[in-house]
Amino acid sequence: MDNWYLVRLDLGQNVAHFGQVGIGLEETGDRLPSDSLFSALISTYARIYPDNLEELFSQLNSPNPPFRHSSTFIYLRNKDQYRYYLPKPLPFPRNYEEHEKNNISLTKAYKKFTYLPLEIWQRWYQGEGFTKQDQKDILANDRNQSSSKNKLKQLGLFDYGKTHETAKLPKVSLDRTTQASNFYHTKVVQFQSEPEKQAGLYFLLHFAQANPELISQLKTVLHVLADEGIGGERSSGAGRFTLDWEELPKAWESLLQFKNGNAHSLLSLFWSNQQEELSRIDENARYEFQERGGWVSSSPTGIQQRRKKVRMFSEGSVFAFPPQGRLADVTPPNFSSHPVYRSGLALSLPIYVEPSS
Repeated sequence: MDNWYLVRLDLGQNVAHFGQVGIGLEETGDRLPSDSLFSALISTYARIYPDNLEELFSQLNSPNPPFRHSSTFIYLRNKDQYRYYLPKPLPFPRNYEEHEKNNISLTKAYKKFTYLPLEIWQRWYQGEGFTKQDQKDILANDRNQSSSKNKLKQLGLFDYGKTHETAKLPKVSLDRTTQASNFYHTKVVQFQSEPEKQAGLYFLLHFAQANPELISQLKTVLHVLADEGIGGERSSGAGRFTLDWEELPKAWESLLQFKNGNAHSLLSLFWSNQQEELSRIDENARYEFQERGGWVSSSPTGIQQRRKKVRMFSEGSVFAFPPQGRLADVTPPNFSSHPVYRSGLALSLPIYVEPSS
């Protein structure tokens, strides 16, 4: 489709660190949320195209930003076939509740799913919905009853956890004054990398209108990030990837063109300070929040400062309208070098959910 792109980040055998705070151990996520991806893109853009930055931010702060993108999610490549995982919308799919009645085992098994393969996501939330066979397949897998006829298994519903694994890396930090050492661990994620099966990250990118110059600039930015890495622990070589940028594959077009929807499910984080937009969130919306924080590392003094925290709607949250979002100003107090923003620009897909009774 015009102005839609799919970008894959093939990390190969490289590890990555997508920071999450732990107790005595710095945890890692398995992917990069949209606001963190935006920060990586913009900070690199600022180094390469400093003269264009002010104009770009002016456009990004407008009601119609020049581009918006999803969070990163995991894909799995089996030979030349790609399987893309999407965040599970928070409401149950159509027809689910009639199979759930008095079935605690199904409820427990279903709640384990956080991400769905594209084919299942589309059928449950844009197609016929949940079926009796789906119930049988989920319960059979939960009971470790393997079967070559389990269609959900064939489509990869139960394989998300096999696409990656985490490991602990020992680290040592030195006090700048006393040179005293401090031993700690940090967690990293590594994606499946076998000759026949390889996993990595992808995200969707949409331009409001054709913009060859900006497209070329963002490609350059991503090539730089491919060499430098994304996420944390980049000085240790983490997060490096090979870039694969392509026009949106055919399999995605019907998802975007779905005409019978009554709601929209987020593929990104979402934040807005526009009362007109926020007032449209009613009691039928289903959502969860994430508190987003972090550090500013571009202070002239070299001292890191904490950005203001902001709560954002999480991926998979569902609203009756297509959320737009804005950039959130998270500039720390007494920080005057430049404004600091966190992206709440939303990207979503249309879905159908059963109306509330």
